[in-house]
Amino acid sequence: MPNTLTDALFQLIRSLEKAEKRHFKLYIKRSSGNDDLKIIHLFDALDKMVEYDEKTLLKKLPNITKPQLANLKSHLNKQLLASLRLLKSTENVDLQLSEHLDYARLLYNKGLKLQSLKILEKAKELAKANHKYNFLAQVISLEKKIETLHITRSSLEKTANLSSEATEISGHIERVTRLSNLALLLYRWYVKNGHARNLDDEADIRKFFKANLPDQPEAITNFYEKLYLYQSYCWYAFIRQDFLMYYRYSHKWIELFDAEPLMISVETGHYVKGMHNLLNAHFDLRNYTRFANTLRKFEAFSHTPAATQHDNFRIHTFVYINSARINQHLMMGTFKEGLLHVPEIEEKLKEYELYIDKHRVLVFNYKIATLYFGSGDYETSIDYLQKIINGPVDLRIDLQCYARLVHLIAHYELGNMDILEYLIKSVYRFMAKMQNLTVIEEAMFKFLRKSFEISPRKIKPEFEKFLAIISQYEKSRFETRSFAYLDIISWVESKVYDKPVSIIIQAKVKASKRRL
Repeated sequence: MPNTLTDALFQLIRSLEKAEKRHFKLYIKRSSGNDDLKIIHLFDALDKMVEYDEKTLLKKLPNITKPQLANLKSHLNKQLLASLRLLKSTENVDLQLSEHLDYARLLYNKGLKLQSLKILEKAKELAKANHKYNFLAQVISLEKKIETLHITRSSLEKTANLSSEATEISGHIERVTRLSNLALLLYRWYVKNGHARNLDDEADIRKFFKANLPDQPEAITNFYEKLYLYQSYCWYAFIRQDFLMYYRYSHKWIELFDAEPLMISVETGHYVKGMHNLLNAHFDLRNYTRFANTLRKFEAFSHTPAATQHDNFRIHTFVYINSARINQHLMMGTFKEGLLHVPEIEEKLKEYELYIDKHRVLVFNYKIATLYFGSGDYETSIDYLQKIINGPVDLRIDLQCYARLVHLIAHYELGNMDILEYLIKSVYRFMAKMQNLTVIEEAMFKFLRKSFEISPRKIKPEFEKFLAIISQYEKSRFETRSFAYLDIISWVESKVYDKPVSIIIQAKVKASKRRL
């Protein structure tokens, strides 16, 4: 079977824009001999394919044998990357710095030491202006090599400064490595497990976080050290469901870029991620007005050159903005309006399927399912939840559990009593196995089991009792997951007051705004 996901070269060609394809053709014709015309034919054949199929490809290229194909593909891949590097070098600080280093090494190897040192000085200025200390370490390393092995007539003061610079940079890199490792491992924990489920999870995360924090984090002044410190605090707070701390550090994350706007174009990916976290923090705290203001700021940013410069940034901006739009509708109770975004989101998810990880797709499926649930379309909600339930369970154990719980409640709403008893047992076992049962879920299962024995006319008082039980846990930190993944209180209130969930939530929003 043809498979678009199995061939790296085909993926690369599919990702190219028209300007990049045109540049490659000019580059290859200008810099290569007649032998390389074969790779142009290979490029054209791959570019026209909808799905990668080697047999079909060989039929389109009768002058190329199967043994030759592997070598030609490897050669084409190298030439494509070389062409892209040449085209994109002025757009990316890292590529510019690599180019400076390459030129400096070439000049040094030719014996032109002073010319090499001049280029290294330019590279140092560029690296310092953009806080690129890993590159700065490489520049200083080559400078030290030249100064150590040759008489360059450099002043004693310059060589002394070079030594102190190297020591300072080494300490900075060690701190950045430690902090970025901490942020990465905390994020990895969250992707696998979701929020802390109990006191044991809380204790483990707290111990790990404190053991890996550098000494005196409040004394940190460098951009990248601050960036990874704030990221670490963000994930630490988010995992522990300390949403006020989560907001505080996601706000600091964005303030860091606001203080140095140049770094938005240097570290666009980190800025986009920071905006996503700030929006999530507003969502968790139900900061309705600040959420709307931040989303408008993010949407405006999505049209800037920095956001549209690379595929990664365009795709991530699409993912996070549309995730925020759905969250806004979930938060405001405007479920049907939120569903208007779904066709465009699904179209883009299909277009970007090679580049979006399955975790993001999982989250979108859950959010779309909750939109349908909130709008009263329980059957379509079940269809989206099935995509999660029938998929792999190695990501987001919390979402796996709540997808099953919402699936169960959707069948309850549809009155599918013939399968409810089985589903209650199945979902309870799954959540217990994953250690994901809170007091709220226990109360939910107890209510659902009891509902079998109660006639529809007498069920309302039971909903009132159930509401009284779960309302007392609304402010409990370890129970907030139940309210974040599904607004269970609003659902129960809709049964008590005989109103749609959307009306219940919208009334709460209005009341909250009046208090402000």
